[in-house]
Amino acid sequence: MRVQVKPELLRWARERAGLEIGALAGRLPGLPAWELGRSQPTLRQLETFAKATHAPIGYLFLDAPPVETLPIPDFRTMEHRPIDRPSPDLLDTLYLCQQRQEWYRDFARSLGEKPLQFVGSAKVTSDVVKTAADMRHRLGLDLEERRGLPTWTDALRRFIDQADALGVLVMVSGVVGSNNTRKLDPEEFRGFALADGVAPLVFINGSDSKSAQMFSLAHELAHIWLGETGVSNVRPVTYPDNRIEKWCNAVAAELLVPIEVLRNEYDRGTPPLDEAGRLARRFKVSALVVLRRMHDAGGLTRERMWELYFDELARLKAIKKGDGGNFYLTQAARVSKRFARALVVNTLEGLTLYTDAFRLLGFSKLATFRQLGSSLGVL
Repeated sequence: MRVQVKPELLRWARERAGLEIGALAGRLPGLPAWELGRSQPTLRQLETFAKATHAPIGYLFLDAPPVETLPIPDFRTMEHRPIDRPSPDLLDTLYLCQQRQEWYRDFARSLGEKPLQFVGSAKVTSDVVKTAADMRHRLGLDLEERRGLPTWTDALRRFIDQADALGVLVMVSGVVGSNNTRKLDPEEFRGFALADGVAPLVFINGSDSKSAQMFSLAHELAHIWLGETGVSNVRPVTYPDNRIEKWCNAVAAELLVPIEVLRNEYDRGTPPLDEAGRLARRFKVSALVVLRRMHDAGGLTRERMWELYFDELARLKAIKKGDGGNFYLTQAARVSKRFARALVVNTLEGLTLYTDAFRLLGFSKLATFRQLGSSLGVL
């Protein structure tokens, strides 16, 4: 049986997913004709199309393509202009994280947990150095401890654990849910923050490099300190027009590389990129962050910083990609240890249905659930 679908809805769904018509022609040879209105798909074909484009099938029966916007403030820009359309991958990731946050908020309230004092404790007019010092103190960030960690992966894992222990749900994944075929694009977004008094949540795009994830986590935590929900795609050396993003970037840089410590260790007699590499290993951040701090310390003009930034970016792109993806490749890292532990225990106690737990965790097998519980020490 053929179903009536407007050609513009089919084009909308395909373009929304960022797909060329040829990419779907193998599975759906009739698609070109459907988009021209010369024929109609069967219901099964339409279901296949909806799955391939990650579009809710109900949308395909609307009179006109819907205008989709992010349900949270969007701080992303491209060449200083807002980004028009969020991808299905970003939308689905955000919706899933909102569901997880809602579950954890109800769980925390059922235990009588009180609002976390640090959420919303800062303002965009707050002193950057003092705010970063407060964050460092509350998180237990120790620069000397981080110096002693062998790799960026270890430093990132430690940073995440510290934020998790403070009460922030930190989720790191390079894919949508647990679907390894739907990889997240760090050029579209690097992270987002969902501010909440008892269930603050930070999501970091795990497709980015470890050192880049370090800065993204610091940036999104600054959002939590402001109490400002939003999605970001900033880099350490960018100076956004938006006041919130500009402040969060400055706080993130100060949190990871305090300016006074940098001034004491910065050898201006060493070639800038060599010195940036050395300091990056010392602070366990990217050389791009260090270049920004070298500029902040007065060691580089903005023009020289940008010149070196592009040199370093070209060097990184020439290296075979191996620093990306998930550093943790475990379900707990994708959903946050704090969230996973609470959900597993609550489910075992019979207070949450297994079907709901599987949906929030992103898998459907009891064996995987038990393995997760065992890895978290609750089974």
